[in-house]
Amino acid sequence: MNILVAPDSFKESLSALEVSKTIKEAILKEMPNVQVNMYPMADGGEGILDTLVYATKGRLVEAVVSGPLGNKIYTEYGVLGDGKTVVIEIAKIAGLMQVSPSKRNPLNTTTYGIGEVIVHALERGYRKFIIGLGGSATNDGGLGMLQALGGLFLDEYGWEVPPFGASLMKLKKIDVSRLHPLLNKSDFVIASDVMNPLCGTKGATYVFGAQKGATELQMQQLDNAMKNYANLIETEFNQSYQNKEGAGAAGGLGFAFMLLGSRLQSGAELVAHTIGLKEAMKGAQWVITGEGKSDEQTMYGKVPVYIAKLAKEYNVKALLISGSLGKGYESLYEYFEACFSIINKPMPLEEAMNDAKELIFQQTRNIARMLS
Repeated sequence: MNILVAPDSFKESLSALEVSKTIKEAILKEMPNVQVNMYPMADGGEGILDTLVYATKGRLVEAVVSGPLGNKIYTEYGVLGDGKTVVIEIAKIAGLMQVSPSKRNPLNTTTYGIGEVIVHALERGYRKFIIGLGGSATNDGGLGMLQALGGLFLDEYGWEVPPFGASLMKLKKIDVSRLHPLLNKSDFVIASDVMNPLCGTKGATYVFGAQKGATELQMQQLDNAMKNYANLIETEFNQSYQNKEGAGAAGGLGFAFMLLGSRLQSGAELVAHTIGLKEAMKGAQWVITGEGKSDEQTMYGKVPVYIAKLAKEYNVKALLISGSLGKGYESLYEYFEACFSIINKPMPLEEAMNDAKELIFQQTRNIARMLS
């Protein structure tokens, strides 16, 4: 029997690779003679860096850049096994989890560090980039990133504005003529499953602003300022992207990358292609996937359903293991033979997250015993 293990991360608990190793170990404990192949997955958010570097036998590169609050942080980006392609995970540079709940405020966060990482890679000879959009603490439309790349963003007095979300409200003039010259020789692919436009009630601010700490008043102010920013910069670039699907990803970073000529691709699809998952499906009988919480939202672009749809194409049976099963999870039976929660007794969320590895191991052992 050939079993593929292809979970997403269990956010704030275990990486996709850690989940994969735990599931594989549990299967082999009960079924020592089966073949188990690990393909840890990710969409455009948390985990895409580790997933792609692991799968392609790449390496990590360290850098010191500006974090989401503007302070210097140690971070890393990846170089894939081809030695040519850089992977940048936004959540590791300007991520929501890097900002304590009491300090979350999109007026005070920046994407400047992302631009610094791009410059770091450009000056080391890299020209191909995969950008994992997701999990950001920012809502600056990519203003900070573009400043780090050489763009000038000025207020009514001609002074350059600070690289934070609040500066969107002060913008009067934009000059992108001094952007890093190597950007024109580079190729950017955006890995994201967020399809929101930049502005409006379905845009970056109104849909994602609250989780980043924005009040109702701030969301109204930021959305109006974002519209002005978009109009100014689109005039400079002579391009129009603010209403495109995906422009609102990562607080408007999707929009900024589109201005740089980036291509948008489903995060799950991009990762699956890069790690060779379709080829691996051909010889498998079962695939086991999972995530931190599965509910009716899992149907819309999340890794597990992508995996299950792919499995169906190759007549492979799919199983789902999740931290918890929420409202509407029954709709997932359309894609999975069965859905399992790792919770084996009443427990607080914090306990479940701390003990996730052991809980996954025990539930997988039960599944393996059934399969055997």
